[in-house]
Amino acid sequence: MRRVLVAAVGLALLPFTVAARPAQAADPCAAWMDPHDSADHRADALVAAMTQDQKLGMLTFSDPPWFAFYGTAGHVDGIPELCVPDLVLSDAGSGVAGLQVATTVFPSGVAQASTWDPALQRRLGRAIGEEAYAKGINVLLGPGMNIARTPYNGRNFEYFGEDPHLAASTATAFIRGIQDNPVLASAKHYAFNNQETDRMTVDVRVDERTRREIYLPAFEAAVTKAHVGSVMCSYNRVGGTYACENPRLLTGYLRDDWGFDGFVESDWGATHSTGPAAMAGLDLEMHASPLPQRYFSADNLRAALADGSLTRARVDDMVRNVVRPMFAHGLFDHPVQPGPEPYLSDVSTPHTRLARTVAAEGTVLLKNRDGLLPFRREGGRTIAVIGWAANPVGATSSTSGGGSSHGSGVARQVSPLEGITTAARAHGDRVVYVEGSNAADAQAAAAAADEVVVVATDGSSEGSDRPDLGFRPAMCVSVGCSSIPLDQEGMIAAAAAANPHTVVVLDVGGPVRMPWLADAGAVLVPWYGGLQHGNALADVLYGAAEPGGRLPQTFPRSEAQASFAPKAYPGVDGRETYEEGLLVGYRGYDARGERPLFPFGFGLGYTTFAFRDLDVRRDGAGAEVTFTVRNTGDRAGAAVPQVYVSFPRSAGEPPKRLEGFDKLTLAPGKSRRVTIHLDRRAFAYWDRGWTVDPGRYRISVGSSSRDLPLRTPLTLG
Repeated sequence: MRRVLVAAVGLALLPFTVAARPAQAADPCAAWMDPHDSADHRADALVAAMTQDQKLGMLTFSDPPWFAFYGTAGHVDGIPELCVPDLVLSDAGSGVAGLQVATTVFPSGVAQASTWDPALQRRLGRAIGEEAYAKGINVLLGPGMNIARTPYNGRNFEYFGEDPHLAASTATAFIRGIQDNPVLASAKHYAFNNQETDRMTVDVRVDERTRREIYLPAFEAAVTKAHVGSVMCSYNRVGGTYACENPRLLTGYLRDDWGFDGFVESDWGATHSTGPAAMAGLDLEMHASPLPQRYFSADNLRAALADGSLTRARVDDMVRNVVRPMFAHGLFDHPVQPGPEPYLSDVSTPHTRLARTVAAEGTVLLKNRDGLLPFRREGGRTIAVIGWAANPVGATSSTSGGGSSHGSGVARQVSPLEGITTAARAHGDRVVYVEGSNAADAQAAAAAADEVVVVATDGSSEGSDRPDLGFRPAMCVSVGCSSIPLDQEGMIAAAAAANPHTVVVLDVGGPVRMPWLADAGAVLVPWYGGLQHGNALADVLYGAAEPGGRLPQTFPRSEAQASFAPKAYPGVDGRETYEEGLLVGYRGYDARGERPLFPFGFGLGYTTFAFRDLDVRRDGAGAEVTFTVRNTGDRAGAAVPQVYVSFPRSAGEPPKRLEGFDKLTLAPGKSRRVTIHLDRRAFAYWDRGWTVDPGRYRISVGSSSRDLPLRTPLTLG
């Protein structure tokens, strides 16, 4: 018997026994419904039994194509006579999104990466997969794992930061969690979709080494380590060819190099041909009304077969690619039951505590002058809460970005004002609130309070990039956002100047400028904190939880530090050249000798840590890095030791690369010996293959990319 984890509404994961389907002569499904059989054999048997019409019906969405099918992103009708279940897809990222209702809105992707905690990320992915399955959904269109090449990208809030190692670690844990259920994940947007400006047409030019070392590792890990069930190809062109009909992307990297055995689906409207796209490696067209053309309709596929631009063997491969991961991950053995009842069901209640935990663990503390945080607990104080983003209306948009990943669950959204008020009442404090749209009101409220919490937001959304690093609050719905004209920089500056005990809370999707930083007493970045943002923020403010996050993106000191030549971003005449090559994020700051406002990997806590006794030993083709972490403060807290590798000059690498990290909680005065394994790839660069140069490397360990107190050489070769 095979034991599979299946989720039920309101229940934890329970082990269910999968019994073999009895083989009967009259059973038309017997050849592929034995759960003990391999996914490859089952897929081959099913494809051999299908008619041509049945095969073609598996390669594009069924009607209704978009949202009308119980709020999902689309579906492919099952084939009951062959025991083929419905394939039901939903937008995802920070939860089961789109037009779904009563699902949990978790913190956004950048906040998830900020936890630097793959174990927690797997729990989050598993919870989202549970909710999807209970809703009648068996494909989640996430995670997004594009690299934060520029802080202006409007979808950086969905992604896992600027570093390929951190992004790969976060993504693989998330995918494994989703696929702990009979639900497939989808790695997106593949590939080089690193901006929203001209996203439908921009032609990205990036050299092979930069592709392999920066932009592809997260996708590679999704395939080789997490065994992701599907991959979504992106809108943009790559080297002149649309991503969704680019054989180098869809067949070369994915299948030939990495051994991908799932299916490739297009983003909506990203398909531009029938035969050429199919032969390049596209398996499933996702289509949405009112888009005029459906390239993978049965009629168009038959026409392509007739004119020779598509082969029957390739059609068989396409169908096999779709059903193989369905067999491998239990979708045939545990078919979903979409319908009005699961659509209307509330599946979020079991995951409220997890949402609150992830929100706190992803919150980054950037400044804490004179130990302003956590607030003292003796009570009797007045706390001024200031900002449109803090109230229940503003929080509906300031805790989740706009676009396809925008979550539901508004009715149970806990705003910062609500969370802080509840915690303050419990501690004997009083809360006063002002919206802060008038700087004079913000100044007056701050001056009259003992402590101040100013909440500001910047609206990020699919479909548009940020024009600068300022604040532009917005009201967001599923597919777009509308700007709200508020002077939040003036509000923050006025409050911080009036009261040195001002905590600035930034509900943002990426780095923002901070001209008021010197006056602020403390700065917290919860990013988009999801449904439990207000409670998690209150936990952090009062010290019930640690601000456990570390930055997955560098915060630039100025707009000039974040600037690109036009041909590099956003592109000229439809072409964009990644002329910075490997120097993305902290790699570029290091190479240029620039000091950012806050470096990659940075984050304070409510205690302090010391690193000592570094020992590095060769371990086969890699190395074992061992060191001691000690909590030198007076309360428990989480440390995030980070391991960076610097290469011999002959390799032509940036000054250092993140190649390992850990997250551990220590009681005051306690120490722990930590070992992080670096494999051969940690010392390799791309030169027509992964190459390790003999020579002198350097291993550095510390708390951020710019705070590395432990360093030692390592000679290879």
